[in-house]
Amino acid sequence: MRAEIDKIVSLSDGDSTAELQTYLSSLKNDQVITVNDQVYKSDLELKISTTEGSNRRLLVYQHCIPLCESGDLQTEVAADIIGLLMLETRTLSGPSLAQLASLFVDAIKVGKMGSGKSLELFPTVLTALAACEALSYGKGKCKLLALQEIPPLVYQLLLLSAKGCKKQVLDGIIGYFKDQDVRQEEEQKHGESLDLEVQSIPQDQLRHVEGTAILHIVFAIRLDHELGREFLKTFKMSYSDLCPFSVALLLSVARIQRYEEQVFDLLKGAIIKSFKDEQLQQGSKFLQDLLPKHCSVAQMILDTVKNSVFGWDHVTQGLVQLGFFLMDTFGPKPGPFGKTTDGSATIARTPTQQSCKLGGQMLLQGFKIHEPIRGEILEQVLNRLVTKTASPVSHYLDLFSDIVISAPMILLESSSKVTETFDHLSYLPLATVQGLLKAVQPLLKVSMSLKDALILVLRKAMFSSQLDGRKSAVTGFLLLLKNFKVLGSLASSQCSQAIQVDVHSRFNSAANEAFCLEILSSLRRCLGQQADVRLMLYEGFYDVLRRNSQLASSIMQTLLSQLRRYYEPEQDLLPPVKLEPCITAHGDQVYLQEPLVLSSIFVTLCSCFSEEEEGYQSELQTILESMTRRMIKCELEDFELDKSAEFSLGSSVGVKNNIYAVLVMGVYEVLIEYNFIKANYSKSCFEELMQLFNCYHKLSEILKEKSGKGRVPSHKTPRSLLSMGFISTLLTVLFRDSTQSKEEALLVLRSSGEFVRYAVSVAVQKIQQLEETGHTDGPDGHNTDRTFRFLCDMTSVLMWRYTNIPSVVEEAGKKEKRSSLSLLCLEGLLRIFTTCQQRYPDKMAQLLSNMEDDPEPDDGSVTEMNFFYIRQFQRALFTQLSGGEEEFNSKEAQLLVSILSVLSRQLKPSSKQFVQMITWTVKICKETSFEDPAFSKGLLSLLFNLHILYKSPVGLLLELCQDIHSQLGDIDQVHTTAVWYQLFTLHSYTLNLLVLSQVDRVLDEVDWLIARKKSQTASDKSGSGKKPLTLTLTWINEKAVTLQLGTLLTALNELVQTAVLSGTCTITLLRELRRIYTILTTLVKYYIQVCATQHGMLPARFEKLVKLSGSHLTPQCYSFITYVQVQLSSDKEFMVMDLTRAKLLRETKAIPDLIFSIEQYEKYLITLSKKSKVNLMQYMKLSTSRDFRINAATLDAALQEQDDSLEEAEETQEPKQKKRKQ
Repeated sequence: MRAEIDKIVSLSDGDSTAELQTYLSSLKNDQVITVNDQVYKSDLELKISTTEGSNRRLLVYQHCIPLCESGDLQTEVAADIIGLLMLETRTLSGPSLAQLASLFVDAIKVGKMGSGKSLELFPTVLTALAACEALSYGKGKCKLLALQEIPPLVYQLLLLSAKGCKKQVLDGIIGYFKDQDVRQEEEQKHGESLDLEVQSIPQDQLRHVEGTAILHIVFAIRLDHELGREFLKTFKMSYSDLCPFSVALLLSVARIQRYEEQVFDLLKGAIIKSFKDEQLQQGSKFLQDLLPKHCSVAQMILDTVKNSVFGWDHVTQGLVQLGFFLMDTFGPKPGPFGKTTDGSATIARTPTQQSCKLGGQMLLQGFKIHEPIRGEILEQVLNRLVTKTASPVSHYLDLFSDIVISAPMILLESSSKVTETFDHLSYLPLATVQGLLKAVQPLLKVSMSLKDALILVLRKAMFSSQLDGRKSAVTGFLLLLKNFKVLGSLASSQCSQAIQVDVHSRFNSAANEAFCLEILSSLRRCLGQQADVRLMLYEGFYDVLRRNSQLASSIMQTLLSQLRRYYEPEQDLLPPVKLEPCITAHGDQVYLQEPLVLSSIFVTLCSCFSEEEEGYQSELQTILESMTRRMIKCELEDFELDKSAEFSLGSSVGVKNNIYAVLVMGVYEVLIEYNFIKANYSKSCFEELMQLFNCYHKLSEILKEKSGKGRVPSHKTPRSLLSMGFISTLLTVLFRDSTQSKEEALLVLRSSGEFVRYAVSVAVQKIQQLEETGHTDGPDGHNTDRTFRFLCDMTSVLMWRYTNIPSVVEEAGKKEKRSSLSLLCLEGLLRIFTTCQQRYPDKMAQLLSNMEDDPEPDDGSVTEMNFFYIRQFQRALFTQLSGGEEEFNSKEAQLLVSILSVLSRQLKPSSKQFVQMITWTVKICKETSFEDPAFSKGLLSLLFNLHILYKSPVGLLLELCQDIHSQLGDIDQVHTTAVWYQLFTLHSYTLNLLVLSQVDRVLDEVDWLIARKKSQTASDKSGSGKKPLTLTLTWINEKAVTLQLGTLLTALNELVQTAVLSGTCTITLLRELRRIYTILTTLVKYYIQVCATQHGMLPARFEKLVKLSGSHLTPQCYSFITYVQVQLSSDKEFMVMDLTRAKLLRETKAIPDLIFSIEQYEKYLITLSKKSKVNLMQYMKLSTSRDFRINAATLDAALQEQDDSLEEAEETQEPKQKKRKQ
């Protein structure tokens, strides 16, 4: 080593340093250390400017600092070394300075700073480090530090971000906490740490550290708005970068006024886009196979709410604002005439509904875990219930109900806010009042003050000038009667004394009875009000009696006294009911005043067979028996409703007769149900029942005949008063009861085809009402459990009836112009399956299992059972298709296809049953040749819906486009105009539109894929620069997008050569062509963006796609445009209607849009060719100018005509010229 030192000394004494630098570069690191121990003054070695030299300079520092601290050197020598190192510190690079700082920090931690002489160098290193404009050290990630060291480190990093690298700092901090959250989630899922070498961080400590870090970042953003802009820019590109920590950070930043609107708009866009992407991905097997599992922003937000329990007070206010922002923005909107547009379904299906539901979940969870915000949440919910009278508030009612159920005692602390809301009850819509009062029922049972306030408000509302106000009062009182149970019973004579009981003492049966009797006394005033109020009261009494049977005596006494006003007691007089008092007239207008005979009798009938025997039962039965006997004897003339009566709704007499007819039909139905219940399968009683039905049927037929005679048929079948429970029982005994002792009596009912048809029709009507409104009229109509049980019973009966008695056997149904009984059963089954899927989505398996008496099916048996019924309907459809054209029933076939479509949604796409279903559907589509457009459209829609869940439908679309082309022929062919061909063209026209709609759906997926990749590319480009831009999409995505577009181009190439009729189909085809060129342009722009950053070869598949578009589709597009314009010119000659003119105008506008899209595509292809050095335009043919077009044949004809006219002119002018010469 001595020789090396002497060599260095001799070279340093020379004039040139080049030889010294070359020699030093040749030394190894251990040799350098030894030399520097001896020759510390060789400062030239510190000035090597290469990367290797920089590393060696750092090596000298790393060895000299411990050497000075070791105490082996003299004090003066150590001081000289430190002084020299201080002078050369400014020449070190940023990473070297960072490593030196880490060296000092680590030495101080472990106590290696013996003499402390080298600490004089530490401030110099920090000063030089702070002077660096940019610093790249490590991998941009926080190292494994103690948890308490993270907040100070975050704070120092934020200070450092003032010098630059703001995005890297923010990404590093957010990435660290994102990794910790993922680790926590995996540990909770697996129960233990996946990496035993890394100690798990306790969840509560991590959340507190995250909260502190959020405070630091928000404080830094308040001081540095550039940091805030950089932070928001990160998440504007893609929501995939979001995590619970970043969501919490965004909500905290929203407290800064200048960022509030931006943050909520950003989160709103991320949420709705996340739900839309999830819906798109779930509905397409192609996207499911192509992309990983969807990243749910909704779950991130809910995790943020859950994490905020660890003292994140700075986040909670943003959570409340975001929750109400989502509910206000995405809640149900008012439709035409005040109807709700999307509030009918009980489950959130659309992205808008899911976003609204997410807002409610956030507020509910926040209410449970954060005491400071409870008052604000409750106040804002109640304010919206009061103020949003013109908009639906069902989502706020659901939220309020969930709050009451989850925390009733907490809510009582804010009971004053609820009391204030009660004051507005009489001014609120009836639906809002019903939902609000139903929600507060649990509170009324534990709060006397709340109950007293409500009763006071309801009493005032009883005398409101508004009809809805009085309805609200009745609704409130009936709800109170149902929920305050009476365990004992008081005689009617004691009612007056019972009201004086002190109900404030405690809740007992006596107090409840006094309370309920007081309410009944208030409700009696409603018996003199409008028909709507009375009807609501009568129907509500049934539910009250089921929940509070001890009130039967008082209720029945009230109803009987009301019934006597309209009942004719003289047994010899006909009819037995007084119809005149049931209507009222104001000028020429006639209104229903008393619906008692069609509702009150029904209510009393349902309740008179209670367990306890009361005095009113005998009187009621006497009245009903008398009415039965006399109604059978009555003729329609007794009601002035014979065939000569007027039923036109245009006159007051006609309106009055229509009301009378509905009232009388209601009486007949009530008596039918009463006689069935009391008959106990007696033949004589059933014969009386049939006599009642014959009277009902006769009046119904007259009403149909008379109401349909006007210019516009005005007849609408009145809602039946038969209860759903009775209909369920009636259908069962008509079709399934084979008891020997009942057979003779039931034969009376079964022998009447009209009665059996009537029973099935009423069942279908009840199911339709349940599907549309969620409830039915009559008893148990609002009881979801009992209603579902009735549905199960009816499903079993209707299924048995349809499968055991084929429709071809029913000759009567084919002769008459109405649906056969089998069709009615099939329609009922379709409505039941649809209703169950919408209203009871979790009970579909139970519905199917109840049909086979299997109460607890597992997943496998449910799938098998579902497929069993699918097979039955498939066999029925196959029977229809095998019978030939004459025996084919179009309506039945359409119903069967609709049922198959509903049931197939219950199959899992991965199951073998689903594969069998799609195989069968493909086979039927290939073999069916019936010229029925509606059936063909339904069958093809079923095929598309199944196929997209199985694999991409582009191959199927290509086959269908080829079939359409072969059926309709080329655009340059001349076709005959035979009648059979027009029908055939109409059929293909319908399917063509359906195929184009499916093409549009596939284009949606492709467009979404390209946009997704573009956003990822933009995100990578704006990142740290360490992720190189790829020239292509990922191999799988690039292949998938190109194959999809290539197959669609081929399919559309078939259609543009097809002789399509002018109209909607042509317009749709032009639009799809324009859209595919727009998507191709987007793809070209993406490759331009990539080529601008990194040069390389374009994918071979993309070049083939460009070639396919240029050589095949584009020329055919121009030919198709010419074909359409020729059709337009011929249609203009026969244009007589405004509708035709409008269609022609739309077609005319679609053509220039398509041409513009083609030209834009070619324009950007030229740009890409220059960027990629690949001549893509070689595949493009020179396009024809569209400003004007010279038709050669027309030009020749015009020139010939011009020549002929010139010759004629010359011949006429020659004699004149000769005369002049003479």
